[in-house]
Amino acid sequence: MTQVDILILSNGPGEVTTWVRPVVKALRQELGDDPSLVRISVVLSPCSNASGKEAAIALSYPEVDRVQPAEYFWQFLLWGKTFENWDWRSHGVVVFLGGDQIFPVIIGKKLGYRTVVYAEWEARWHKWIDRFGVMKAEVAVGVPQKYAHKFTVVGDLMVEASSQESFVISHFSLANDKEQMTNDNNVEQKTELIGLLPGSKAAKLAQGVPLSLGIAEYVHAKRPQTKFVIPVAPTLDLQTLASFADPQRNSIAEIFGFSGASLIVPEDAHSKALLKITTGLTVELWQENPAYHLLSQCCICLTTVGANTAELGALGVPMIVLLPTQQLDAMRAWDGLPGLLANLPGVGTPFTKVINWLFLRFVRRKGLLAWPNIWAQEEIVPELMGKLQPQEIGEMVIDLLANPKKLVDIRAKLRKIRGESGAADKIAQIVGEEIGK
Repeated sequence: MTQVDILILSNGPGEVTTWVRPVVKALRQELGDDPSLVRISVVLSPCSNASGKEAAIALSYPEVDRVQPAEYFWQFLLWGKTFENWDWRSHGVVVFLGGDQIFPVIIGKKLGYRTVVYAEWEARWHKWIDRFGVMKAEVAVGVPQKYAHKFTVVGDLMVEASSQESFVISHFSLANDKEQMTNDNNVEQKTELIGLLPGSKAAKLAQGVPLSLGIAEYVHAKRPQTKFVIPVAPTLDLQTLASFADPQRNSIAEIFGFSGASLIVPEDAHSKALLKITTGLTVELWQENPAYHLLSQCCICLTTVGANTAELGALGVPMIVLLPTQQLDAMRAWDGLPGLLANLPGVGTPFTKVINWLFLRFVRRKGLLAWPNIWAQEEIVPELMGKLQPQEIGEMVIDLLANPKKLVDIRAKLRKIRGESGAADKIAQIVGEEIGK
């Protein structure tokens, strides 16, 4: 076999964890584990949602041989030289998994490599890209007939999450509690696992942590069989997360009437760290990533907007999407156009608040912000926006738990709208075909 380089272009934390990870696994299965024959490199481009830890995450994947962080991207794009002056083999394929689709066009030409683009919603540069793996057939609608042969429907990479190894809840420590609990009437009830996903950036965490923990308090008081877990973002350390649960360090917590929680790090390396709320309730902190096997066991999740909603949707996990607006300036962390506008250089807090006020007033409609709702063009999962309080959301959670048919209906709708599985394997097959050319 000819020695080849596979260069993967990606950018943000969502793409690195949900797209790059399954694709590099599939590439190794398809092309072999010998880096002397097939070398896999990852080059990151700048992303407004990046945390700075994406390179470390990509490098932690055993299938990846080398990674270049985003801060060195532009010199690579312009001059074709990496920061560490990597060598490049004469044969290779550029695989696009996030960023701007013009990047593989430019880099592929510089290196003389074939190009493969994973197109989730839109495919561009048909003339200059060699192959497209698209999420759904609709992405290829309107493509000129002479380029149609370049398109293959591969499915949704997000759905690769659902094929991850599944675990039974009893395999989790979950603070060493028993899976079964007994209520006041001595009726045995199964533990109801609820996931809390408050975000990974400070602006979201400031509101998301006290709000979600306050909801947990409220729900647990009325349904003691509930257990709560936070899948900690790989870009977030436990001490930083815990600081947002401390009212003395996060004044916004008082807005939600949250009394506070403290971090407990066990001496036993096999036990999980916890956030212990002043009422005594503990919330387990799950640091393994990705946490798909954990999330898939959740009855419901409470999440902020962003890639989390796509991942949960792909897993078929019911969710309530929370957009508290008590602190409008915090919405600098929003995804999409609002976040881009609010973070323009020199904009400042007043203009940010104007943007958010306009956004809330004129664009606030059902099915706008959560990815499953965007896909379906209807509200499959609830989106709650405004001056949210733990009690009102807690009542909604309790109602859903008490009426499991509602959760079953949500799961069924989520499974119906998501793309086909096997996308990573199909992309790997396309890459293999391009290597043959």
